[in-house]
Amino acid sequence: MTLLVGVDVLGEGVRDLAIRDGLIVEPDGSETRVDCTGLVALPALVDPHTHLRDPGPGTAETIETGSLAAARGGYSAVCAMPNTVPVADTPEICEYERARGLEVGLVDVVPIGAVTIGENGEQVADIAAMGAVGVRMFSDDGRCVARSDVMRDALVQIAALGGVLAQHAQDPLLTQGAQVDAGIAAVVGLTGWPTMAETVIVARDAIMGAELGCRVHACHVSTAATVAVVRWAKAQGYPLTAEVTPHHLMLDHTTATTGDAAYKVNPPLRSAADVEAVREALADGTIDVVGTDHAPHAPETKQGDWCEASMGMLGLETALAVVAELFVTTGRMSWTEVADRMSYAPAALAGIAGHGQPLEVGAPANICLVDPSRAWVTEGRALASIAENTPYEGVRFSTRVVATLLRGTVTYDLDSRFE
Repeated sequence: MTLLVGVDVLGEGVRDLAIRDGLIVEPDGSETRVDCTGLVALPALVDPHTHLRDPGPGTAETIETGSLAAARGGYSAVCAMPNTVPVADTPEICEYERARGLEVGLVDVVPIGAVTIGENGEQVADIAAMGAVGVRMFSDDGRCVARSDVMRDALVQIAALGGVLAQHAQDPLLTQGAQVDAGIAAVVGLTGWPTMAETVIVARDAIMGAELGCRVHACHVSTAATVAVVRWAKAQGYPLTAEVTPHHLMLDHTTATTGDAAYKVNPPLRSAADVEAVREALADGTIDVVGTDHAPHAPETKQGDWCEASMGMLGLETALAVVAELFVTTGRMSWTEVADRMSYAPAALAGIAGHGQPLEVGAPANICLVDPSRAWVTEGRALASIAENTPYEGVRFSTRVVATLLRGTVTYDLDSRFE
């Protein structure tokens, strides 16, 4: 048995946590003691939005490297988006992802099935077949399910499973520009993407989900107008949840003026007013979860011309540091609220059993240990991912994950305190 001694559970009080056979138990005096003085214990994090690129060429990420990045970020489970090569639109690919995650053993990999065949937006994939192997979350992330008739048919089938459709909300007819926010496009001499491209899709999907009795999840909400739509939909009792990424919480569209494609992401970084709106919405619970949208890319695809560069940023290892910096150190959110947005709520959203549970006797010992006074500076080359495309290169954070446990097994131990 292991005893975590002197840990501050959720920042609400110092106590000891005993672990035996993968569960949190009552101490009995026979434990191996691990000094956790000064550390905060959170339920291990759950990411509803991760790109592991596996199956794929392995040049940007694999399930093994992505799992290590997740463990180093405090995660015990990640939901793997289906825009792999080939696309995860069959039960066989979804089962491969889950099995490979178990084989690696660092986090539970929860496959998200594609909504349409090949993510082509034209023909609904075999939702029932993927559902038969336990898939409950579906998305064409990276692409919007734009056709309303296709969206309707998918919602009906996903509702029959009790599942959820996670939408990349972006009308493709309104986003023909250069993948920067329209509010900064003129400054950088490009044609931008308007915020309404996101907002109109979220509004449509909220109404359709309510009409058809299916849960809809709005991925990576980035605009004040979308926040207003989410507030309205929830006031109506519509089955809509929403997500925000760390980068949309921390960075704004002025980064595009650098010309550095490290800041190129989909949806684009938005105005300072939009950033403040999504921060407020996360703090007050209008936005339900933080999703990393961890999107690794091979170095050569993020270099050179902005318009040609790939869209996306690493996020797994820095997500908690960003949220702590913006919300905990400023007093805007408590550690308990962070646990809700980054563990409890995403586990509930994706229906992941054994994750996102309070650190109480009888619960699985999925634990993230955080040092709230451990300053560190982000370096892309030092991260676990094959890719190095972090937007926080050289940024100093004041909070760091120092250990992660998955069902009592140590998957990350920065200070070797468990040796």
